[in-house]
Amino acid sequence: MSVPISLFQVVLAAALMLLSALLSWRLRLGLGRDILTAGTRMTVQLLLVGLILGWVFALRSPWPILGIGLVMTVLAAQAAVGRTRGRYPGIFLDAFAAIFGSSFVLTGLTLGAVLQIRPWFEAQYAVPILGMVLGNTLTGVSLALDRFTSDLGHNRSAIEERLALGATRWEAARGTVRAAVRTGMLPTLNSMAVMGIVSLPGMMTGQILAGASPAVAVRYQIVIMFVLAASSALGSLGAVLLAYRALLDSRDRLRGERLKAPR
Repeated sequence: MSVPISLFQVVLAAALMLLSALLSWRLRLGLGRDILTAGTRMTVQLLLVGLILGWVFALRSPWPILGIGLVMTVLAAQAAVGRTRGRYPGIFLDAFAAIFGSSFVLTGLTLGAVLQIRPWFEAQYAVPILGMVLGNTLTGVSLALDRFTSDLGHNRSAIEERLALGATRWEAARGTVRAAVRTGMLPTLNSMAVMGIVSLPGMMTGQILAGASPAVAVRYQIVIMFVLAASSALGSLGAVLLAYRALLDSRDRLRGERLKAPR
């Protein structure tokens, strides 16, 4: 059984953020405003989610759940693009397609085939799992797109030289694609490597605090981590391949004029 937490206890925990702000001030990191803004934004967003989830969990139709998932995906795509230094026309749609495709497919497989939730759109399971998958996927997509666009800009001369010597666009950019996908996958793989030894994951900890058996909580966490690893890989690969098609056309030309730095 979970231990109730009062509003005063939440405020007491929030005071710990002052340590980060104090450290930023003493070291002149310039992050004081960012720390306070991030903490305030997170608190407001989570309080609103807490109010909304009670209504969401009572839904018995798949359409509102899918609508909520689409809104979450749009916000995830915006966040992924917002962290990318290089931009090109259509990058938001590419990020959305990569995140939507990997997250919805893997969440559906997890709910219907692995966990065998009946009905599969049960909001108590569908929304939290989709949220975890989306959050993980947007990180992979953001890192992969940032690495790919950055490498294309830095290695533009070398890639154009390969193309001029007769290489296809895939032969010229294959190393850049591989490096970008690897970058997108690394955070999840690093997390999996130390999980249970260095860190206890959030889902497992939450279930244990709620009174679930540690053995059951561990099995749930293992399933989720495998899903997150797959979503990171598929999302990163999909986003990079879409960016690859946008920036290297079918006539084996590098369209560097499409690549712009963010404002």
